[in-house]
Amino acid sequence: MMTTAAFRRAESHGPGQDNTVAVSRVVLHLARSHEFPEGSGRHGYEIVAPLRESGNLDPDAWKNVRSRCTVRRFWGGDPDRHGILVHRAGGAEGATWLIDYDQASFADDEAGYRLGSHAFVEGEYVSIRDEDGDLHTFRVVSVCPA
Repeated sequence: MMTTAAFRRAESHGPGQDNTVAVSRVVLHLARSHEFPEGSGRHGYEIVAPLRESGNLDPDAWKNVRSRCTVRRFWGGDPDRHGILVHRAGGAEGATWLIDYDQASFADDEAGYRLGSHAFVEGEYVSIRDEDGDLHTFRVVSVCPA
């Protein structure tokens, strides 16, 4: 798990970062499922990332602001988890977006399902596979400047 100090370092505008690149704060809530027939605002993610005008993640801009691309996972009564948004080569469409909570291990990474092709626009849906391999669908509930 990322320590608080490491999270703050990742959140800061480090050397080599382009502070003119706009990043957005995207909030995702768990969509309807068998376990949560009405969905759940207590289960989700808050992602800070650069988006294109279309609402898609911008991998070129991400390269310039990667230390600002943070993720907070909130899950019911569990403690929040803090990580970073990572763009790796390989996977569907030539790249994979994932959430990395511990940079020393791949075991806790959570991969997005085709996050590069989904628009982060209010009302749209995206899916993330948790570290246990379970795929969850989330509804985009807000997108605003970070």
